[in-house]
Amino acid sequence: MSDFLATRRDFLKTAGTTLAAATLTTQLTPSTLAAEGSDQPFGYAVVGIGGLTKNSILPAFAGMKHARLTGLVSGDLEKARETGAKYGVPESGLYTYETFDKIVENPAIHAVYIVLPNSMHAEYTIRAFKAGKHVLVEKPMAISAKECEAMIAAGKEANKLLSVGYRLRYEPYNREMIRMVQEKELGNARVILTESGFNIGNPEQWRLSKELAGGGSMMDIGIYALNAARYLAGEEPVEVVAFETTDHSDPRFKDVENTVTFQMRFPSGVLASCVSSYGTPLNRYRVHAERGSFELEPALSYGGIKMRVFAHGKTEPREFPAVNHFGAMMDDLAVCAATGKTPITDGVDGLNDLRVIEAVYESMKSGQPVKLAQAEK
Repeated sequence: MSDFLATRRDFLKTAGTTLAAATLTTQLTPSTLAAEGSDQPFGYAVVGIGGLTKNSILPAFAGMKHARLTGLVSGDLEKARETGAKYGVPESGLYTYETFDKIVENPAIHAVYIVLPNSMHAEYTIRAFKAGKHVLVEKPMAISAKECEAMIAAGKEANKLLSVGYRLRYEPYNREMIRMVQEKELGNARVILTESGFNIGNPEQWRLSKELAGGGSMMDIGIYALNAARYLAGEEPVEVVAFETTDHSDPRFKDVENTVTFQMRFPSGVLASCVSSYGTPLNRYRVHAERGSFELEPALSYGGIKMRVFAHGKTEPREFPAVNHFGAMMDDLAVCAATGKTPITDGVDGLNDLRVIEAVYESMKSGQPVKLAQAEK
């Protein structure tokens, strides 16, 4: 996603919290990371220089252990030059969307990070694979499951890795929630509650265009609630039911949805209740287990995440070191490229989210529960 408006940016920053740069990946030497016949450290070209790129992604490179910025792609070459000068990217690493395919000739670029409107994700992912580069693509992975499948196939054909920008999977509070469920610290999980939302502003932004975004809040902030429910459950849902409330007379919501509530049933019997909204600030994940519950609030901000465990009649806060989510995520792909491991958030993860989203839209339209076919693993 290439352009964060102030309302969303402030919401995710949680009162301007600044993260210390750190990663969750295994230490590797630069020579180990020069994995593909190159003696250079793993290099990224960032595609799209909007607010998210300028405010969060590019600054993350300063603290990264395994990768560096070696390219920029923009529809405005002068913007690329200005940004490149600030971050030490040479003229040879600057591209427009028209010259993007020439990255095949640049050995300093090993991967691209695609930060474009949702409808452009599939095209640029496939073009990057054809150019022989690994891909990290912002969420949602694409605007349909069919596009996701084409992206995965292109990566396999090119023998390159595909990672999806689920940054929360790389930060310690969400990882601790996952651990607590997996190790049954408070017994089996029974109910999962995930809520993500903010008050969206400018009605002319691309996020409110169905053609560019693929939908409304479910194709943006709702991804957090959906993905969290899936990784906290540790399995894929088998059924979903969804309801929508949207005032289409509001100029922001002429052709996309505002608030959606959706419930998912998982094979183990775990139930998830989720909210996605462009109309109210929501920022909490909670797991109710047999002997207590645990939550993050705020849960999905760039910083300032807080954890509380409720058990034995007491409330216990838990604290972890600050981690730059974007740096940890980009470093992970570099490590995977060097070691042959699969990224934590691979293309199948992105595909499975889109399959659920399509079922959410189907249920919203029909008013009926929708069964989900066996998901990819």
